[in-house]
Amino acid sequence: MTTIICMLCILTILILILPAAGAFLSGTSLEVFATFPPLTEPAAHPSFSWILFLLYLLFSLAVLSLIILAALSGRECSEKSFLRQQKPLPWWGRTALGLLFLFWGVAWTRLSWFEPLQRHTFLPLWLCYIFTVNGLSQSRYGFSLLLARPLVFLGLFPLSAAFWWVFEYLNQFVDNWLYIGVDYGPLAYSLHASLSFSTVLPAVYSTRLLLYHSPCMQKRFCGLPSLRPYLPRHPARLVLPASCLGLLGVGLWPEEMFFLLWLAPLGILASLKQMAGLPTLFSDLAEGDWRPAVSAALAALVCGFFWEMWNYHSQAKWIYSIPYVHRYTLFEMPVLGYMGYLPFGMLCIELVELVFGRHLQKAALNTRR
Repeated sequence: MTTIICMLCILTILILILPAAGAFLSGTSLEVFATFPPLTEPAAHPSFSWILFLLYLLFSLAVLSLIILAALSGRECSEKSFLRQQKPLPWWGRTALGLLFLFWGVAWTRLSWFEPLQRHTFLPLWLCYIFTVNGLSQSRYGFSLLLARPLVFLGLFPLSAAFWWVFEYLNQFVDNWLYIGVDYGPLAYSLHASLSFSTVLPAVYSTRLLLYHSPCMQKRFCGLPSLRPYLPRHPARLVLPASCLGLLGVGLWPEEMFFLLWLAPLGILASLKQMAGLPTLFSDLAEGDWRPAVSAALAALVCGFFWEMWNYHSQAKWIYSIPYVHRYTLFEMPVLGYMGYLPFGMLCIELVELVFGRHLQKAALNTRR
């Protein structure tokens, strides 16, 4: 427990200090970054660049191609199958699914009698999503985080709120997203935002468990060649300083380094865990088991699709302003921006497994023995 607390403290301190140090070195006043709640203002970013757009596109296609190639090259997992006979969605899952469509309708309509509710639909929508996904896990695999690990399930909510406030702090350096329709006042906004942010980790982790135990994941991403012989002996010694420099660069050159906001925290956390002798998603990748990493990345991508879709016609919403690549949007998000969900999902799972342990991903198998 002491090791975990120390790692969380180091991670938090590095994330808070390094971008601020970069901004200070660039001559930017730090006063704006010390305010709470951290609210960004509309910012003028550099115009669209075909060269950078194509570079980001090629990198994105390379990552997706690697995942597809792994899926085509893998073999079925030798572990006992997680799949069980399909059962009906439990009553609480059906209720959540029905309420999800109800709140979706409230969020997207502009009927006068819905007006008092329309700025407050994010939280109920995502609570319904979380319960629905847990219901699907329960019906498909006889396991759900909600029922099997209720204390962990509840613990994800406060952890998630604190986790996403850190990203709100980081966004002040890059000004990549901006909230509109949230003029509640500082105190009311802080409470409303904290409740909304509390759903991020439960949504991603519940989705990850559903994907991890799917037949496709079990049949396609096991038994891949080990990468261990081709990797440095102590990769954390390289990744940790590189990630720290990346966060420093976010403060120094926010227009050029904005994408490191999603990569650098993952590199820091994974490096700290590796140095402490704890397993990471990357250690599984190195051994040829891609299920943990791919399911984590895809879970955030699935959630990201629903985040962006439900946000699109909502009254209280966020909009994006991303330098160089802001074109070809799917909902409000530029299409290349969806690639940020892949490392974000891995960061979410690395954090959850640090705090609550790695046993959760195999809990379904254990509950059936």
